[in-house]
Amino acid sequence: MEMENPDMAGKPRKPVGLQFRLYERIREILESARAGVVRSVNTAQVVANWLIGREIVEEQQQGRERAGYGEALLVDLAERLTEQFGRGWSVRQLEYCRSFYLAYPALISTENWNAVRSNLIPPLDEIANAVRSELPAPRQSGKLNPNLSWTHYRTLMRVNRPEARAFYEIEASQNHWSARELERQVASLLFDRLAKSRDKKGLMCLALQGQEVARPIDVLKDPMVLEFLDLPESPRLVESKLEEALIDNLQHFLLELGKGFAFVSRQERITLDSDHFYIDLVFYHTILKCYVLIDLKVGKLTHADLGQIQFYVNYYDRERCTKGDHPTLGLILCPDKNDAVVKYTLGKQLKRNIFTSRYQLYLPTEEELQQELCRELRQLSSQSQQSTKKRTRKT
Repeated sequence: MEMENPDMAGKPRKPVGLQFRLYERIREILESARAGVVRSVNTAQVVANWLIGREIVEEQQQGRERAGYGEALLVDLAERLTEQFGRGWSVRQLEYCRSFYLAYPALISTENWNAVRSNLIPPLDEIANAVRSELPAPRQSGKLNPNLSWTHYRTLMRVNRPEARAFYEIEASQNHWSARELERQVASLLFDRLAKSRDKKGLMCLALQGQEVARPIDVLKDPMVLEFLDLPESPRLVESKLEEALIDNLQHFLLELGKGFAFVSRQERITLDSDHFYIDLVFYHTILKCYVLIDLKVGKLTHADLGQIQFYVNYYDRERCTKGDHPTLGLILCPDKNDAVVKYTLGKQLKRNIFTSRYQLYLPTEEELQQELCRELRQLSSQSQQSTKKRTRKT
């Protein structure tokens, strides 16, 4: 490898050899990105960082002394790029670019990549437009998505499981999540919470198509994560304070509820024979075409709570629903519940329009959700065995 002249110490150095050629290629990428920044700032930045990552990976794979060489290469590149382009090109940023290419090796098709190499580096907005025009159905992940910024992709790269990453990528694009919203959904393990009630085929649909809403169960999560309320877990928590916090953070609550929810009212009064009853929160689901009534509880769920929400649902079905509305759904949010109480109180209604979901005031861990999933699987297995025994007795 060519060495710099020691006599040039103290003077602006001129990069030489392999590092110079790599530096020149990356410099051309960045200058091209600057030229197209006005027309396509987000896509141009994503494309530029992907191309930089590819250059770094290819250069490191060619080096014989791979151990130690890669780190020294990034340090040298960071110094040179910072010198010409200013702050923002640290070693860490270059590592992100490298990881981005490794995570999304097919982001730009081979055809477009060959065009890039043969034309040296054309304006990146032209590359972005070409890639965008060849995108397949919008629900396919792994290809350049013009709705996602570099910050979005930075968050997606932290999701290790391919199926979960594909889900978040699709949902972020379809629902126009900001980068902060995406980060929150990843941190709250949205994919895992939705996946709990799905079989293998349902998991595949989540990864390939995102969250599709066709049945009430498709929009419900257990648990609901309400960490944005910034409320301590305390036996002194009262329902009015919980409700007030949810209203004060309505935008975050709607994000947690998921797609299709529209807020209607709070503490909606029902009057029957001079007796007044109040529904905590009323929503309308624009996809399922039905009202969703939410009752908030700060203690363990009881059979009386289930009877109350059933009363609210029955009233809405008879008095409030109009032509075109589907049956009303009732949802109880509580910190703890007894599934046996739910089963024997609601009976067949459990599968129709009354649901229960626990809420927690902190972000869950994957270990916690895994334990919960195992608990539910054991319970389902036990119920299946009991049903089999009953059928055997009858025969």
